[in-house]
Amino acid sequence: MLQGKRAIVTGAASGIGLATAELFAELGAGVVLADVDLDRAREHADRIGGVAVRCDVSKAADCEGAVAAAVAAFGGLDTVFNNAGIIRRSTVEDITEDDWDLVMAVNIKSIMLMSRYAVPHLRAAGGGSIINTGSGWGMSGGGRAVSYCASKGAVVNMTRAMAIDHGPDNIRVNCVCPGDTATGMLADEAAQLGATVESFYVDAADRPLGRIGQPREIAQAVAYLASDAASFVSGAILPVDGGGTA
Repeated sequence: MLQGKRAIVTGAASGIGLATAELFAELGAGVVLADVDLDRAREHADRIGGVAVRCDVSKAADCEGAVAAAVAAFGGLDTVFNNAGIIRRSTVEDITEDDWDLVMAVNIKSIMLMSRYAVPHLRAAGGGSIINTGSGWGMSGGGRAVSYCASKGAVVNMTRAMAIDHGPDNIRVNCVCPGDTATGMLADEAAQLGATVESFYVDAADRPLGRIGQPREIAQAVAYLASDAASFVSGAILPVDGGGTA
């Protein structure tokens, strides 16, 4: 399905990013695992036959370096999964300016930076695929998550704009919008709100399918969008949320 594709996955040391890197490798892609936690990224890259790079996605030099690493390792680039993200549960009254700026830098500025360096190589390859991680909260609001909702709403509309800009170069740009998924970030949300992980997961399962998602389930949607099976799909916003936004 992805045989011979060359990909970068950000936030690849854990959660949805790791599940996607693993699935990409299983499907025949060469994968750069980009993450601020180089040790964990390297451990997983060694296991799946990928390449690990330390990448703070809010920094231009790091994003440029991740793209350069992919080109050096695989001779080019076909796919970028802009997945790295963070959440700070707060309202406009209690969020700090530093936290606001950090969420915007990691969740939205990062997509601009990584895509800026990737697009010339995708164009040189005759086209490719960029997949951005949005959220159900990029499509509707949520409580005590104002910076996260703002950033993911921006990701959704940025995806549409990028699809328009880069479609003439046969570069498809799409957005996958996970619902609550069993990752370290969801556990961190529980801690931020003073809840136990168990109770938080029960609350998060309040959706038509009656459960939270698993990282592999999100990865499968990303793999589809990266593949030639989605060759006429661009500008799409794909919820993978158990019916949470239905």
